[in-house]
Amino acid sequence: MMLGTDVSGLSTTAANAAMQGLSIVVPVYNEAAGLVALHARLDELANKLKQRYGLAAEVIYVDDGSADATLRIASGLAADALDVQVVSLSRNFGKEAALMAGLDHARRGAVLFMDGDGQHPPDLVEKLVGHWIEDGYDVVYTAKAHRDNESLPRRIAVHGFYALINWGARQKIPEDAGDFRLLSPRAAAALRQLPERNRFFKGLASWIGFRQIRVDYEPAARTHGVTTFSAGRLLGLSIEGLTSFSVAPLRFASLLGVLLASAAFLFGLSILWETWTTGKSVPGYPSLVIGLMTIGGVQLIMIGIVGEYIGKILSELKARPIYFVAEHIDKRAGEKSVDARERSAAE
Repeated sequence: MMLGTDVSGLSTTAANAAMQGLSIVVPVYNEAAGLVALHARLDELANKLKQRYGLAAEVIYVDDGSADATLRIASGLAADALDVQVVSLSRNFGKEAALMAGLDHARRGAVLFMDGDGQHPPDLVEKLVGHWIEDGYDVVYTAKAHRDNESLPRRIAVHGFYALINWGARQKIPEDAGDFRLLSPRAAAALRQLPERNRFFKGLASWIGFRQIRVDYEPAARTHGVTTFSAGRLLGLSIEGLTSFSVAPLRFASLLGVLLASAAFLFGLSILWETWTTGKSVPGYPSLVIGLMTIGGVQLIMIGIVGEYIGKILSELKARPIYFVAEHIDKRAGEKSVDARERSAAE
């Protein structure tokens, strides 16, 4: 029985890249204000890719349960230089689910993921495509060139997160890497084979291996609105990534337990030594209370960490779908818009 997947037949060469094409996946959540401008830039990008590489392209807007007019505006976007798919999820499932929905609906060979807030510049896509077609890289990921404009506590927190998640990991996750990346046809096929429901996209895209290259860039300012990722949501996303992709928290809890047990053992030896040498018992009520509170707090932390992993196991065992599609609009370049169900019935 073969426990792996052979994707060697999807290897890309400069000759067959144009035939395989490029799917651009854009998760959107309340991005109505900037969607038209973003689509115009993607339309211009598609023309450049067509002229330079003969590369056919499509864009897949995944509406992750937006509460504004995002779906209505996306549905009205024209398919001029590239095909347009609009995948509307039944509710807000989160960015990881939206990325998976876009990957599932991608019809072309290579897949590019980018945000819909304008911070991922479409002008950089041509460089990413060049690394794929001309240089033969399977995963071309972007990372912030620096964090000089961020506060010191945030920089320390980010560095600590990557240090913890990469602790003992065989396949390291590059620090500061984002979701803005391109996957070759065989890398995209490999990512589709991963069955887990608690997905951490950055980790999985690194874990699949293949030839990877980093491209540093300066994120542009948001074209509209403000970010929805508060400190609390970023903390939750960090915990989700740690528990979905790494056992470092469990190792940290075990190490902390060993350190506390060692400290308690040494403290006990010191009490025995003082009693034996002086003949006096050590007054211990305050130290006893502090010790009990410390051990009790650490035990609760360890139980919480184990509980996070048990919750992940329960989620995997339930095997619920990652997302539900409420509406799917498919527009081919030069054709009128049709509902996906109508197209499939006609075919």
